[in-house]
Amino acid sequence: METSTSAWLTESKAYPFVLKAGPKPQPGEGEVLIRNAAVAIEVGAGVTRFKRGQPVIAHCNSLLTQNPANSAFQHYTILTEKLVAEIPAELGFEQAVVLPLAITTACAGLYGSEYLNLPLPSLASEKKKKTGQTILIWGGVSSVGATAIQLASCSGLQVITTASTANHDFVKSLGADAVFDYKSPTVVDAIAKAVLDTDLVGVYDAIGEAPSFAAITALADQLQRPLNTAAVLPCDQPTPRCIPKYVRAVSIIEQPDEHIAQWIWGQFLPQALTSGQFQAKPDLYIVGNGLKDVQYGLDVQKKGVSAKKGVISL
Repeated sequence: METSTSAWLTESKAYPFVLKAGPKPQPGEGEVLIRNAAVAIEVGAGVTRFKRGQPVIAHCNSLLTQNPANSAFQHYTILTEKLVAEIPAELGFEQAVVLPLAITTACAGLYGSEYLNLPLPSLASEKKKKTGQTILIWGGVSSVGATAIQLASCSGLQVITTASTANHDFVKSLGADAVFDYKSPTVVDAIAKAVLDTDLVGVYDAIGEAPSFAAITALADQLQRPLNTAAVLPCDQPTPRCIPKYVRAVSIIEQPDEHIAQWIWGQFLPQALTSGQFQAKPDLYIVGNGLKDVQYGLDVQKKGVSAKKGVISL
């Protein structure tokens, strides 16, 4: 019997991960079995988009399903095909893996019906016109922020973002139209002036911490109007003008928003990666090799690295 080794948390707050082997899972209807990293090796009934040996990326949705077979940090993972996308052969697995969680989280906040509800991104070949709308993405250097910049630009919006001065060129290369230094004491004043005469449709807080919430609240107060805000983490001190909505990434595979995952994962992402319209950013840095290094990699990532994403090579 073939086995699959996984990195397990054996109890709440356990440290470190424990490596254990178990039976290799089998895909059911509408599912794909992936060998990390990362090719489709078996497909379940009804799956037509993928074939054995195809290079793919996927978002592990075990937080939704509560099924360990749908988790990362293991040699084999079973996932719904709704969150799997083909990648071009020239895009290495290590670089591609910076995308999945960021893609789903960014898409839910930008396009979800309960969040910013923006028009879906268009492929370059469709030559989408600018909408005349503006979005502020706070934290453009984070993985979610870098992804959201690209998606919002492909949706035809003017994109304003924040980053340290050292990373201004980086976020502009992703499609940001204007960037402001979040460390500046006048950053709120500068952004308020920049958006004053624009159709600001909302804010995506890709940081979701007290300083970003405070800045967005101050911006709403200065503009003297509520700001529709999506955030990657919950806000425990909302105000009448700023009530950030915590983004549930997996909402894009649930009704009424299933069409978002169908377009992004099924159509847009494979084609946009192949054409170069969409980039797998931020850049990676290898922090280990094999499941034995997962705990070390998480420890390094918690310390924070600007404009980089830690990756464990398998």
